[in-house]
Amino acid sequence: MKANRTFSMRNNTRAQVGIGTLIIFIAMVLVAAVAAAVLIQTSGILQQKAQSTGKQSTQEVSSNLMVKNIEGVRAKNTTGDDTNLSETVDLLKLQVGLNVGSSPVDVNQVVISITDGSIAHNLVYAGNSKSYEGFMDGFDDSSSASVNLEKLLTNGTNPTQFYTVDKIRDEDQSFSQANPVMNTGDLIIVYIATVSSEGANYGAIASTSGELKSSGLELVPRTAVNIVLTPESGAATVAEFVTPSSYGVKENVQLYP
Repeated sequence: MKANRTFSMRNNTRAQVGIGTLIIFIAMVLVAAVAAAVLIQTSGILQQKAQSTGKQSTQEVSSNLMVKNIEGVRAKNTTGDDTNLSETVDLLKLQVGLNVGSSPVDVNQVVISITDGSIAHNLVYAGNSKSYEGFMDGFDDSSSASVNLEKLLTNGTNPTQFYTVDKIRDEDQSFSQANPVMNTGDLIIVYIATVSSEGANYGAIASTSGELKSSGLELVPRTAVNIVLTPESGAATVAEFVTPSSYGVKENVQLYP
């Protein structure tokens, strides 16, 4: 006897729950993918900024000028065997080098500020054509620095706007009047004209001669002088000193350190 077979179809909706879960899962995957992409992009940008900031910070710390010595020179008149010296320091000679590990420094972009407490000047390199003043009057970009020094001391407003330089040590020949770039180990001398109104009446400073032009500065004895060297990048270098109580009969006066 065969068993009766009955067929019936049931309405089963449990599969709809599985599809909903799948949709939610796919949505979560998509959201996670978008979030991951945003995080990766953001971390990349932050890494680039961190590297850039680190490089700039390293440069700020390492690209430091160092003033090793400052000597003052007095203007003079020579008649026969007699030499009359000005009562003021009329030229500053700064020996400047770089700290160990420093990046190269373009002297073209170094601004020097000097004040005697009454008068202040912001000076730029005499050969910097990009400065507001342009080239110093009579500047010569040849290898001769003595010409530029004489022009600094004798031409118009040059003492109030410019400084000149000369190299002392330059093993890699990277430094010239036209392209004054300092590397580690280089040593240069920076000339700052401080000719006073009295000094302008004298006929010569060091090996230069001519009608001296006043800078407005008065570096008489016991004068507090502040000099700040600000490179294009890196920390500013400050040199402060007080001139001696008397210059005596010395033409060259040690001022710093």
